[in-house]
Amino acid sequence: MFRLIGTPSVALAMVLLGVLALAQPATLSMDEMAATPAASPMSGMGAISMDVDAPRVPPVIGYAEGEEIHFIHTEASDPELAQTLTQMMGGSPVLVVPALAEVPESALATVYAFTNGVVPENATGPLGFQPDVFDNPPGTEGYSPLRAVSLVTWNEDATPRVLTSAAEVQMAAEQGELTIEATGIVVNMPFLTWLGGQR
Repeated sequence: MFRLIGTPSVALAMVLLGVLALAQPATLSMDEMAATPAASPMSGMGAISMDVDAPRVPPVIGYAEGEEIHFIHTEASDPELAQTLTQMMGGSPVLVVPALAEVPESALATVYAFTNGVVPENATGPLGFQPDVFDNPPGTEGYSPLRAVSLVTWNEDATPRVLTSAAEVQMAAEQGELTIEATGIVVNMPFLTWLGGQR
């Protein structure tokens, strides 16, 4: 409690009340926080504002857990695949980083790339067939942007179809419809969108 005696005490009380007011927690709703730049935790802390002419990496369509997702390729351990992905990305360079192949298996997730089968009209994978299928999307325990590439090949007596989840790929393999070949190639493939989230 302040005892207001004379002008200096009044001024001191005003300053202290102002400090206390600033120390009070914000009571903005989530919508207000999203709509108010000052409420962002990154505001004034080095947040990046993108120039309209800044280069942008084109997104690629894939599948995870039965849903269409978007991702990008940024680096690959294999030069030939890096060149293929660069062409697929419209010339946006996928850099060759051989050391990615030495990343421990525990730090990798899997991507399935199809060597034959269905050729969808809307999007294809790097080998000209259906888009890639990913296991462990963001939000799951095994998520990693670093992907061990496995090649999927439909067998001659099978009826190819578009698969949209790692579980479907594994089930088709167990039923003898396709084969899965580990390549030892690792690609950095961060997700841009996924079920329930996006960057």
